[in-house]
Amino acid sequence: MTVAVKVIGAGLAGCEAAWQLARKGIKTELYEMKPGKMTPAHISTDFAELVCSNSLRSSDISNAVGLLKEEMRLLGSLTIEAADSTKVPAGSALAVDREKFSAFITEKIKNHPKIEIKSQEITDIPDGFVIIATGPLTSDKLSESISQLLPEAKTLSFFDAAAPIVAYDSINMEMTYLGSRYDKGEADYINCPLEQDEYMDFYTQLISAETVELREFENKKIFEGCMPIEVMAKRGEDTMRFGPLKPVGLRNPKTGKTPYAVVQLRCDNIEGTLYNLVGFQTNLKFSEQKRVFGIIPALKNAQFMRYGVMHKNTYIDSPRLLDRYNRLKIDPRIRFAGQITGVEGYVESASSGLLTGLETANELTGLPPLNFPKATAIGALALYISESSISGFQPMNINFGLIAPLDFVIKGKKNKNSAIAERSLTCVKALNERTTV
Repeated sequence: MTVAVKVIGAGLAGCEAAWQLARKGIKTELYEMKPGKMTPAHISTDFAELVCSNSLRSSDISNAVGLLKEEMRLLGSLTIEAADSTKVPAGSALAVDREKFSAFITEKIKNHPKIEIKSQEITDIPDGFVIIATGPLTSDKLSESISQLLPEAKTLSFFDAAAPIVAYDSINMEMTYLGSRYDKGEADYINCPLEQDEYMDFYTQLISAETVELREFENKKIFEGCMPIEVMAKRGEDTMRFGPLKPVGLRNPKTGKTPYAVVQLRCDNIEGTLYNLVGFQTNLKFSEQKRVFGIIPALKNAQFMRYGVMHKNTYIDSPRLLDRYNRLKIDPRIRFAGQITGVEGYVESASSGLLTGLETANELTGLPPLNFPKATAIGALALYISESSISGFQPMNINFGLIAPLDFVIKGKKNKNSAIAERSLTCVKALNERTTV
């Protein structure tokens, strides 16, 4: 194959697309502006850096994201291979050591003979086959080039946030207990219980704490799936207790009772020296994070290894612009992948890159398209973002509402989801026979 595909961006989607192309024997040029130029949210020079959480969410295939991961695993996803190789304890979720995860992918990509790394910023869309996978933090110059290419379409944006990370040895473990919700999976979470008076003190201080002013952006939409904890708190006194601080299923074995609220900490590296505050994405000033989160008894003397940050995410109006293969309708040589298309979440972004890579590879090698159907999680997500009838387009995580329903009745939500998953995996296994080199 003499045609080279240019992939712009070495995040999850870009690396996954490049990997799938290379596996099919197609020469790929992967462009990444790091380390020469970094975004405000990135700190590592490795590829596929996980900026927010270290969790890829549920591993249960009766959960839509668990099904999506299993589909990708069957199709030889580099992202899932890396996650399986660098996982850390997280109950029924798949969480990873973020540094080892990125290093794993970086090494694989750099050592593939069909992938050439180009360490430079792309400011204009190049000629030939191009996959734009620059993610939610696309550079200003490239964003401008994309906007000029799409004069009649909107380039949209919303704000995303990351949670802080604390050192394990600074957590007061006497004020905690280990366990996973409903004892599901191993006891992998550190649970920090709060009594009612402690919760109310925390809540009162949180809603009045100082935040970083985002003066440079006019559009200040918040993505509901990654809402800053202080924004959530301002929606009502009990909103957090029905969200990330929900105590249900987390009985304290020390007291035999369920606390009023529970802050969960999840391991962030294989060594177990770092823990992140689950659901505590925030835009509080750093000094305020230390003060307010220190109200939680177990975190009174916590050492913050990384404070939470908030950043702008950019995505295009995909339903008006892209087809089911993530090709630009007005210029099909240009494809998009990842969060810039409006999928939301690590797994969803990698899934988008996988689909774009596989469909581009089939096109270039003269094979028919795979046409992932709506009965699969991969296909349902791609068909959602390319559905032209959608108005008011917003970023979306995978969910069973996007996947084609069963053509028969089955009782029980979990039974129904399991049946949908079984149908999906049967379909993906058949498609995999057409992707195997």
